[in-house]
Amino acid sequence: MFRHMRLKENQLPQEDAERIMREQPHGVLAVEGDGGYSYAVPLSYAYKGGKIYFHGATEGHKYDAAKKSSKVSFCVISKDDILPAEFNTLFESAIAFGKLRILESDEERMEALIAILEKYSPEHMESGKKYIEGNWDEVACFAIDVEHLTGKFGTPE
Repeated sequence: MFRHMRLKENQLPQEDAERIMREQPHGVLAVEGDGGYSYAVPLSYAYKGGKIYFHGATEGHKYDAAKKSSKVSFCVISKDDILPAEFNTLFESAIAFGKLRILESDEERMEALIAILEKYSPEHMESGKKYIEGNWDEVACFAIDVEHLTGKFGTPE
């Protein structure tokens, strides 16, 4: 179902693709948007247990897209060194394909928000949990169940 990478020699090992997903602070979510246009939006996220978690408003473009179609992709870039004289770029990136879900159960919503809190504010867990409780009804939580993950790197030529 998913395409194989054309240049196999530039494919990162699976553990490196997962490392990129775990460690980077931002990624770009691509969904089916309005009027047949794709909609790509940068966001903060957490990758844990084969899932990409993020949060957002309980209405808006992301929320509507999640209800419309579950098939999405999510891209992260971890390295991007431009080599102007060589007309080349040394990069590392990972892309995930999966099914997007709006999390409904309190347990899954809390799991997602704790994963995000652990990634971005591990030294503020207690105050972060209070913040989550205080904003519980105002936040939508999402998960992408990753079905396919690949990583790629650029090489000097």
